[in-house]
Amino acid sequence: MTTFVDRVELHVAAGNGGHGCASVHREKFKPLGGPDGGNGGEGGSIILTVDSQVTTLLEYHHSPKRKATNGKPGAGGHRTGADGEDLVLLVPDGTVVLDRKGNVLADLVGHGTSFVAAQGGRGGLGNSALASARRKAPGFALLGEPGEARDIVMELKSVADVALVGYPSAGKSSLISVLSAAKPKIADYPFTTLIPNLGVVTAGDTVYTIADVPGLIPGASQGRGLGLEFLRHVERCSVLVHVLDCATLEPGRDPLSDLETIEAELAEYGGLEDRPRLVALNKVDVPDGQDIADLTRASLEERGFRVFEVSAASRKGLRELSFAVAGIVAEARAAKPAEESTRIVLRPKAVDDAGFTITEEDGAYHIRGVKPERWVRQTDFSNDEAVGYLADRLARLGVEQELWKIGAHEGDTVIIGPEENAVVFDWEPTMAAGAEMLGRRGEDHRFESPRPAVDRRREKQKGRDAAEAEFLAFEALSSSRPAAIEGDDEDD
Repeated sequence: MTTFVDRVELHVAAGNGGHGCASVHREKFKPLGGPDGGNGGEGGSIILTVDSQVTTLLEYHHSPKRKATNGKPGAGGHRTGADGEDLVLLVPDGTVVLDRKGNVLADLVGHGTSFVAAQGGRGGLGNSALASARRKAPGFALLGEPGEARDIVMELKSVADVALVGYPSAGKSSLISVLSAAKPKIADYPFTTLIPNLGVVTAGDTVYTIADVPGLIPGASQGRGLGLEFLRHVERCSVLVHVLDCATLEPGRDPLSDLETIEAELAEYGGLEDRPRLVALNKVDVPDGQDIADLTRASLEERGFRVFEVSAASRKGLRELSFAVAGIVAEARAAKPAEESTRIVLRPKAVDDAGFTITEEDGAYHIRGVKPERWVRQTDFSNDEAVGYLADRLARLGVEQELWKIGAHEGDTVIIGPEENAVVFDWEPTMAAGAEMLGRRGEDHRFESPRPAVDRRREKQKGRDAAEAEFLAFEALSSSRPAAIEGDDEDD
């Protein structure tokens, strides 16, 4: 049964944002009290957090799909929907997060370090939040934004100061067992070590960690043996210690050839050229072991290596090796810049950044940008007012003006968003109708009823005053010409 996993592929899906609510407040004697639709809740995010108690990615090997909860929709009475709960995934110290293409997204080192692997969707605005002086009662609300979904790869790279490298059965596990309190599996056959073992060593005032990496063989950097699976565990180490077997019985092998083979594999893997190297000639306590060490020591020193003759069984040379390693580790730590507890990165917006791009491809105009794509996802295309609101937002952003500039005409195909989830429509420009027409979509004239009612009363009163004035004028005219009128009647 698998007990150690240092690389997994994980599918994470954040929660969707809740939809906004389109509602109008109603009560007795106040049938149209105004919009009161609440906003939708935020979707939960997927967060990776380093926990020093976690040492393997085994949990995600068995459960590779993780999803956060969705936000709840808004409701009438200005009630905002509940937010979805964030899903926190605990990972070991030294976990590297990559996308499917191998690009590094985050390097998680240090207890408590966090990374948002998938961002939860925004909640949609209710119609009360969309109301304005010109749009008093929107008959629509914005949809919740879908949560981010992605496939990520997590690789564990041991956070150790020192790495013991060498052929299988060179005695690396035995050394780490006597240098520290680690208890790795030790046996007299190759590839006994199947997982990296970590131990803590104290040498004077310096305390450092040491890793026993599974044995390397020729071709390890291309996948032979276990080397390719575990070479990543030496990337963070400050010191590499070559453990060379002085008592091997395999034909064609000796400490010098073993060193050349391991160095070739490390060079093929790459990224380790600048690490200090020490050489530990191991098993000098066995017959002929000391003789082989004496024969090879001078050649190793000529190549610039510091050489230590050690034995895990008799403890010979271990103290000298431990203190030599501690000195290099202390120098490496002193050379590192002091890490700030909080680092703020300012990324000002470029002065010529319009927030979107328009490209002409295959006779269609493709609009890409964070805002346009988000607005499209939040639009309910079954509601004409919502579509008009989207058109207004795009116009204010400058999309229509840019389309005019690049030569678009009415009826041309316009595509917003990525190809897998794009919205396609025929462009109907609104700029020709005048800027005063923009922003009038979504108005509800029912809420203008108090003012028209007053106007009608005034008109009726004016009508009555005019009729009365006309009657009084007629009366005055009649009283000033009585004889003429009577005479006329008589003539008839």
